[in-house]
Amino acid sequence: MDSLFKLEQNNTTVKTEILAGITTFLATMYIIVVNPAIISETGMPFSALLTATILVTAFSSIAMGIYANNPIVLAPGMGLNAFFTYGVVIGMKVPWETALGAIFWSGIVFILLSILNVRVAIVKAIPKQLRYAIASGIGLFISFIGFKSANFIVSNPATLIARGDLNPITITFLIGLAITAILVVRKTPGALILGISITTLLAIPIGRVWGDASAINYGTSTLVTWGGFVSAPDWSLLFKLDLVGSLKLSILPVIFAFLFTDMFDSLSTFIGVAEAADLTDEDGEPRNVKQSLIVDGISTTISGLFGTSSGTAYIESATGIEQGGRTGLTAVVGGLLFLPFIFLSPLLSIVPGIATATALVLVGVFMMKPVLKINWASFDDAIPAFFAMLLIPLTYSITQGIVWGFLSWTVIKIAAGKTNEITLTLFIIDIFAILSLVV
Repeated sequence: MDSLFKLEQNNTTVKTEILAGITTFLATMYIIVVNPAIISETGMPFSALLTATILVTAFSSIAMGIYANNPIVLAPGMGLNAFFTYGVVIGMKVPWETALGAIFWSGIVFILLSILNVRVAIVKAIPKQLRYAIASGIGLFISFIGFKSANFIVSNPATLIARGDLNPITITFLIGLAITAILVVRKTPGALILGISITTLLAIPIGRVWGDASAINYGTSTLVTWGGFVSAPDWSLLFKLDLVGSLKLSILPVIFAFLFTDMFDSLSTFIGVAEAADLTDEDGEPRNVKQSLIVDGISTTISGLFGTSSGTAYIESATGIEQGGRTGLTAVVGGLLFLPFIFLSPLLSIVPGIATATALVLVGVFMMKPVLKINWASFDDAIPAFFAMLLIPLTYSITQGIVWGFLSWTVIKIAAGKTNEITLTLFIIDIFAILSLVV
């Protein structure tokens, strides 16, 4: 085990890595039901999407752990699934079989770019100041997702967002958050797992003793529900993609959109997590970045084969890393925990969103550390960094934050007469960034 994952070299243990893997799984398991819920609006069967989601997540995460030795879980990406559903299949009237083919081909391009070190060159072209900002922006984004999933932050027609009502759900969330924060402050082993477990127990009375979860669009009157024990897997989407139809000229913009969005989602996640958790090599680059990006490309490719939207690195992996995960064993444990839910998916209803939300909010705190490295005294560094950091949560998109960070960096550095800080690769990235906004 030590020779495979280099545990001693990374100052970690099997126990720590297993705890970290469990934590990451608990933070990411929502994708098992959320991804099918979104994509099923295309007419694709929910049960088959659930099976595909679990397979992509498990295989990709295990591959990340064994091949790249990084504690990062991969799964069908949020945002990418919405683009697949509402932008491509429903919006552009592209048959879902053809859209799956487009995902497959974008994955093939990913793999080629990674093998040829093009994606590694892109990583190295990203200025350090933007890397720090991206890591911090992802931290804000994760916390925002946590507050939103707990209904502590809600939409408001007058102010866009506002604080939600104090009700049984938000009060339980706040109590769980306080308990989890105290456990973290006291450096209790397994603090995030304990926090999720305690919050789940605190949520059991909702809809039974007090409050009504259905009043806050949870779909059921109770927050912690029992949906059964076993359900059979559905293999009907396996290899249903249209490989030939997806190569038509009219579909090429779709392939490019999947390619660009997934590329910068994964790159920014690798960079952000590496900077926040100090998972870098001797040159300050994300550890094993080439191997990690190859796995990411494979994840996208098998997503098309299995029948779901593009697989990508998950920012929630930061929960396991904060729990102490430093090697691929964390990702392997996380991936393996998904596999039983091909048959046991109803059990996921036990852990409510407010329980995992407590961990997400606190992970945002952990990931803000790189903000101290931003050169705030130099405005030509600070302004692009600020834009990237702020626009990630405000646009609800890591890709949008990094795109506008790139573009503003280039414009401001040229205006400041510091063109030597803009590499040729960054100029090329800017061109593709503009194309992505147009497409």
